[in-house]
Amino acid sequence: MLKQVKSDTVEELKATLAKAASIVVADFRGLKVEEVNGLRREIRKAACTYRVVKNTLFKRAIAGTKMEGLAKLFKGPTAIAFSFVDPIAPAKLADKFAGSQDKFKIKGGYVDGKVLDVAGVKNLATMKGKDELRAELLALFIAPAQSFVALLAAAPMNFMFLLGARERAQGQG
Repeated sequence: MLKQVKSDTVEELKATLAKAASIVVADFRGLKVEEVNGLRREIRKAACTYRVVKNTLFKRAIAGTKMEGLAKLFKGPTAIAFSFVDPIAPAKLADKFAGSQDKFKIKGGYVDGKVLDVAGVKNLATMKGKDELRAELLALFIAPAQSFVALLAAAPMNFMFLLGARERAQGQG
C-alpha cells in the first residue's frame, strides 16, 4: 500500500471511529465468504458498518484517543462492527452471529468512552435497544388513555349486555 493511501485511510478511520456510538472487535478467521457476506447484510440492515482493515492502520487511527485500549485486540484477522446511531446494535448482531458460527470470535469492544472485554460486549448485547426502549416508553404513555377509554366504554357495553340478556329471557319465557 502506498504511503499516501495508508495516511488517507488512517485519517478516514480516525474521523469515522470518532463518530461511532460503539465498536465491536472480532476475529473472523476461518469464515467462508458467504458467511461473512451474510453477516455484512445483517449489519447493513441494522444501520451498522462492518470493516476489515490492516491492524497497523487501526492502531494508528486509535492512537491518542480514548479507544487506544483496543490496540491490544488487533492481532490476527480482525474486523470491526460499529454504529453511529444505536450503541447496542453491533453488539447484538455480533453476539448473535458468534452464537451461530464457532469461527467468529468476539475480542472486545468500545462504548461510551470505555473499552469492553468479551463479557462486556455480551452484557451490552443483552440490553434493550433504542427501538425497544422507545416502544416501552410509548406503551407507558398510552396506557392511562387506554384505561380511561375502556372505563368510559364499560357502562354502555354493560347496559347492552343487560338488554341482550333481558331480550333472551323474554324470548324464552
